[in-house]
Amino acid sequence: MAGHNRWSQIKRKKAAEDAKRSKIFTKLIREILVAVREGGPDPDANPRLRMAIANAKAANMPKDNIERAIKKASQAGAEAYEEVIYEGYGPGGVAIIVECQTDNTNRTTSNLRYIFSKNGGSLATRGAVSHMFNQKGVFIIPIKDNGIDDVEAFALEAMEAGADDIDIDNDFITIYTAREDFGTMQKFLESRSMKVQEAGLQYIPTITTTLPLEEAKKVWNLIQLLEDDDDVKAVYHNLELTEELEKAIS
Repeated sequence: MAGHNRWSQIKRKKAAEDAKRSKIFTKLIREILVAVREGGPDPDANPRLRMAIANAKAANMPKDNIERAIKKASQAGAEAYEEVIYEGYGPGGVAIIVECQTDNTNRTTSNLRYIFSKNGGSLATRGAVSHMFNQKGVFIIPIKDNGIDDVEAFALEAMEAGADDIDIDNDFITIYTAREDFGTMQKFLESRSMKVQEAGLQYIPTITTTLPLEEAKKVWNLIQLLEDDDDVKAVYHNLELTEELEKAIS
């Protein structure tokens, strides 16, 4: 998971910059709307909503915005967003999965096809690349914010609570779980009153693709453009993040 973890660090840096824009709030609000429609407006009875609220707070979304989004989703005639998964290839044959929340699939499909085709990639049929990924629960835990003095001891507790794998860097502990164990880990962290920087189900590659730097940078550009689309919730890929590429895009 080491390469994926380095990618997560870069995504966090990018998220810190994106938080200055309203676009990231729009995507977080959509997740709240979908969560409420799926499981109701009570966070205590709706784990997905509880996690959506936690992610919104981690992005410094004002409390009033969160409460308005929950109220809006509870009203009759609220916007209905459909969750859609797209698969495609980037430059060099890199596998890409795009997770979307949209109220117009025709618009979303058209937009994504354009972004892929104009940047050296192509949309593919369902199942074309998903077999190269496993969907896992991912929890990113800030070490200092949680006052974790003994990182190894906490990691051992997390493994006993159902973690599949754990990555540790200077600032964060990243916990991976099987998809079906996501809720169990969520409850474990809540029982410890842990502040979670980011949490959710993510597609983790089982095999990665290494490309020459210039071609890898083209993939990075494509990923950025996809993430900037309003309907895109998340983008996953199997590009190997080499140290050379990390330096180029950091």
